[in-house]
Amino acid sequence: MSVTIDRLKDSDKADWRRLYDGYAAFYKMPMTDETAERVWGWLHDAEHVQEALVARDVTGRVIGLAHFRPMPSPLRGAYAGFLDDLFVDPDVRGSGAADKLLDALNAIAAERGWPVIRWITADNNYRARGVYDRKATRSMWITYEMKP
Repeated sequence: MSVTIDRLKDSDKADWRRLYDGYAAFYKMPMTDETAERVWGWLHDAEHVQEALVARDVTGRVIGLAHFRPMPSPLRGAYAGFLDDLFVDPDVRGSGAADKLLDALNAIAAERGWPVIRWITADNNYRARGVYDRKATRSMWITYEMKP
């Protein structure tokens, strides 16, 4: 399958929402219209830090997404990249879309001088972890959450 990487466009909203709903369902997070609209707005607001890349099939249909942003790294005294969300349509997994999204993000990091890109994933996300193990190095960091 031929896959290209592009920036998110206004005309991608329906495909983006379908994929973002799938991403939320995978992580068992409720996805409301309000939340999706807020994130969609962030992705189209030049003043917001959140950005998106999408993977397209040969017809131009969006088959994958990656949401990312700069992240201060105080110990480095520099900004790094943070990959918040990466999701590929289950029907086209194995197409190389995830690899190409990560490669494009890596190129953006090089352009911007980010020394590293970080992300987290669920321990049981075995399929994605197979890709991540090929494309990156697993860190020693353990993630915690504290709810107010």
